[in-house]
Amino acid sequence: MSAVEAAPARSRVGLIVLAYVAFISLGLPDGLLGVAWPSIRADFGLPLDALGLLLFASMIGYNTSSFFSGRLMARLGVGGLLAASCALTGSSLWGYILAPAWWVILLFGVTAGFGAGAIDAGINTYIASEHSEGLMQWLHASFGVGITLGPMIMTAGLNTFGAWRVGYGVVGVAQLLLATCFALTAGLWKRPANNAEQDRRILDYQTPLSATLRRPRTWFSILLFFLYTGIELTLGLWAYTLLTESRGVAPALAGLWAGSYWGTFTLGRALAGLYTHRVGIKTLLTASILAALAGNLLVWWNPLPGVSLLGVALTGFAIAPIFPALVSGTRERVGARHAANTIGMQISAAGLGAAALPGFAGVLARSWGLEAIPLFLVAATAALLVLHLLLAGGPGAGADYAGAD
Repeated sequence: MSAVEAAPARSRVGLIVLAYVAFISLGLPDGLLGVAWPSIRADFGLPLDALGLLLFASMIGYNTSSFFSGRLMARLGVGGLLAASCALTGSSLWGYILAPAWWVILLFGVTAGFGAGAIDAGINTYIASEHSEGLMQWLHASFGVGITLGPMIMTAGLNTFGAWRVGYGVVGVAQLLLATCFALTAGLWKRPANNAEQDRRILDYQTPLSATLRRPRTWFSILLFFLYTGIELTLGLWAYTLLTESRGVAPALAGLWAGSYWGTFTLGRALAGLYTHRVGIKTLLTASILAALAGNLLVWWNPLPGVSLLGVALTGFAIAPIFPALVSGTRERVGARHAANTIGMQISAAGLGAAALPGFAGVLARSWGLEAIPLFLVAATAALLVLHLLLAGGPGAGADYAGAD
């Protein structure tokens, strides 16, 4: 390989590494919130289900940016969009630190969500269009690294300084540093393989949203992402509170097990990158959802403390490959011309599910007690399994959701 050929190759590897680092940073705030919530609630005198308000505020910004991510990328390019989004997210997390009242945190939740949605959709679109399913799984394993570190960072901040704001400060700095990296590499993200390929990508980004929304498979995809992400975040956000306030687990141990949920989640995605192309998306998704259902049943059953803890870890491992597998299958489900729009809308639906389902779980917990949450998770996971099987076996569906066009 000549030096001229090697330079672009090195640039592509560098962009992949940067994308992975961005996804680590994207996962950190989600990991912080589950452990921080009891302290935030105590500081501001909030009811148990007020968590839903913060999730809803974040969802407003997240859905807005991710839904229109195709248009934003056409205007700013992937690198420019990511630089602006990381800067916005980092600034918002520092806003959490300085917030004197709950309503101020809610306002910064909107802007933090806006930045996170654009980062999520932008990098997913880049990896889905440029790289393999295995790299997609590893991308989302990077998110798992971040969301695993989040509880550890917050637990350390609480134990050392007795303040939940310290954890958000650390992650805010990381986001601002990442924004600088994206700004410095903005030109590399839009470098096309050739002019014809660049023209094709621009056309893909400019496909009318109305045309994409007329496709039934678009709506199936939207609902799949809504359910999946809601399930993932519900257990991730409420596990610590469930274990400490309902099942009498010591806070330090509960923090460890809340982290184990995201730890096995990360391990599952790392391993999935090795075998996804061998087993196929349909088989992988079916097996993963079934195992997640078994894990949530263990959490609900809870005959002994160790059984429910095992269920938490099993669920994290089982659900790990689902999101990236669904993203990788987008092009086959809806066709290449609709992929950029659909990925953005899927990410938007994921943001809605991540706010709506954990928030609804909080309402259930306030009305019926925290033990209602595991039962809710069992029902939601069963619904996800049914929807997946209907879509995978419907007319025109191939072995791996093929036949979209």
